[in-house]
Amino acid sequence: MPSTTDLTRLAAHEMATRLRQGEASSREIVEAHLAVAERQNRALNAWLSIDRERALEEADAADARFAAARAEGPAALDALHPMLGIPVALKDLVSVRGGQATAGSRILEGYLAPYDAHITERLHDVGAVILGKTNMDEFAMGSSTEFSGYGPVSNPWDLDTVPGGSSGGSAVAVAARHVPVAIGTDTGGSIRQPAAMCGVVGMKPTYGRVSRYGIVAFASSLDQIGPFARNTRDAAALLHAVAGRDERDSTSAPVPVPDELLDLPASDDEAASWLRGKRFGLPRQYFVAGMEPDVERRIRAAVDALAAAGATVEDVSLPHTDYGLATYYIVAPAEASANLARYDGIRYGPRAAADDVLGTYLRTRGSGFGPEVKRRIMLGTYALSTGYYDAYYVKAQKVRTLIKKDFDDVFATGVDALVAPTSPTVAFTMGARLADPVAMYLSDACTLPVNIAGLPGVSIPCGLAEGLPVGLQFIGPAWSELTVLRAARAYEAITADADWRAVEPAQLEATEDASTPTPMERMAARTG
Repeated sequence: MPSTTDLTRLAAHEMATRLRQGEASSREIVEAHLAVAERQNRALNAWLSIDRERALEEADAADARFAAARAEGPAALDALHPMLGIPVALKDLVSVRGGQATAGSRILEGYLAPYDAHITERLHDVGAVILGKTNMDEFAMGSSTEFSGYGPVSNPWDLDTVPGGSSGGSAVAVAARHVPVAIGTDTGGSIRQPAAMCGVVGMKPTYGRVSRYGIVAFASSLDQIGPFARNTRDAAALLHAVAGRDERDSTSAPVPVPDELLDLPASDDEAASWLRGKRFGLPRQYFVAGMEPDVERRIRAAVDALAAAGATVEDVSLPHTDYGLATYYIVAPAEASANLARYDGIRYGPRAAADDVLGTYLRTRGSGFGPEVKRRIMLGTYALSTGYYDAYYVKAQKVRTLIKKDFDDVFATGVDALVAPTSPTVAFTMGARLADPVAMYLSDACTLPVNIAGLPGVSIPCGLAEGLPVGLQFIGPAWSELTVLRAARAYEAITADADWRAVEPAQLEATEDASTPTPMERMAARTG
């Protein structure tokens, strides 16, 4: 039997090969990952729940499917999805029947989902094994995973730094090898930004590519589900498993999911050859004020590597980018204020009872929501109020159209994809931006225009700055997930021998020590 360490170091596609060849069982792989996740979670707080019993049952079911396919012959084995038997983590806003779905908020503490989300059904269909639910900023509102009602999350590269957000728990679970792949959601960068800060791959698909049915909503016109992985091939396979039309979600698009997502090149030479003759646009507006010099150097070195491999990289302009942050922080809070009105202590979740209905409503929301959620509800309600709706919300929607047109105009020139920074900084110290919401919001300056325009984007590691990961972002036109993933796979190939690829998260060993402070203790020590 392979050692626990061997199994957790494998990529998902390597696990899939061993499973097909009978060299490992899903139970062995799942038990290995459960052991690491349970051992390290005190120091990282990446998981809000780990369901060992259910995970092992799903692993045994996957092993039974492999056994039945082997009995039928090679064709039956080849027909199995590569996610069969593979451990996966879900951000804790995905509904799993009978399991918790807190969305990182105390206002949903104790709530058990009565049904499966669409992506949960898809994962069950292909036979993936769900290990549990990961920590997150409350209702996905945050860029650091410091705003969870259940405590902050530490970055395994430096336990005193944040992992990014809001899907920080999923990013950390992948970076720390608790799972090879995970699910997050991206409303303004909440997959790509933590992927960049944790040194993993993270993708936001085109809006409508993945059904939002069974996902706790933040901003319904911006939210999109997507994968985390340690390499592009695994991210593509997980996207293939969960994408597709769902009649229960009116925004789910009837666009075929390309099976080529399962066929990204295994060979680095083949993957790199895709770059020859491709055109990439480099948006000048994405080198934002406040970008760390070492981050910019890493991005420009990555661009030079693409050009050296045969691609053409040209400067392009997205002139309305500067308005993206303001537009997002009108539209997203406005939608959040409407979506979060349902949390009233009457229908589900905990109730803080008072003498009358209104008192119960106010007391429940006052005690259940955290400060960042309250801030955004107030912003959104103000923007939607009489006298301000036209001045703020309607105007923001008009600017949103202009931002999308910027992307459309660039892609109309024949550019295959855009290449840009994912985050203007590496992971920052816990507590450093809590007193300055605007500085926190600027963390998403390079990602949120993609959500505003509804486009696909992927973040991939491109080196280290002061020992912490830097993310490179590829952005494509609508429904071009295959193109941006091929670009990311090609970049992986041309940098396969880079020294920084061999560097592991610096403080993983410290997470094994029971005396290591928890993230909450670290936060308290810094903020008092």
